[in-house]
Amino acid sequence: MTAPQGSVYSLGAHTPELDPSCYLAPGARVIGRVRLHAQVSVWFNSVLRGDLAPIEVGAGSNIQDNVTIHVEGAEERQNGQEIGTLIGRNVTVGHNCVVHSCVLEDDCLIGMGAVVLGGAVIGRGAVVGAGALILGDARIPPYALAAGNPAQIKKTYGPDFVREVNLRAAEVYRRRIERFKQGLAPVPWP
Repeated sequence: MTAPQGSVYSLGAHTPELDPSCYLAPGARVIGRVRLHAQVSVWFNSVLRGDLAPIEVGAGSNIQDNVTIHVEGAEERQNGQEIGTLIGRNVTVGHNCVVHSCVLEDDCLIGMGAVVLGGAVIGRGAVVGAGALILGDARIPPYALAAGNPAQIKKTYGPDFVREVNLRAAEVYRRRIERFKQGLAPVPWP
């Protein structure tokens, strides 16, 4: 028996594009201008709402439980330009994060409960600490740890750290896709 899937919604002329290898957990919502590449997983009760600008999630990335990913429309910005959300390959977005109109480059790890605001760019392999607030238009360099509220750079890492921690986290979630596709089943309850 295969698991029930999350809900995918068109909005006007925009229909999400999902690679067949993606996994949407029950309760996940994918709406409008959203593109999910190969082996992306979107977990329980997460919402990706591409109503005003596009959202793109790169191959092998995971969007954990209760994450909200959104965008800014032209009418919301003083310069009149929409800002989408671009998430690179092998990115882990931890439980309960808010990711709003920003860029998360390849191999990032966004800790549980972090908030990344409009226009921010998180560099390749960077780590955003749990509960951190990344202010709008902030630039977090590659392989840096940003933590705090508002977040500050605490240290930098090398590519070896990224392979050991960030990429391992992404791999763990890729392995969970098949387990949940094949083994998740509702239980009758009185």
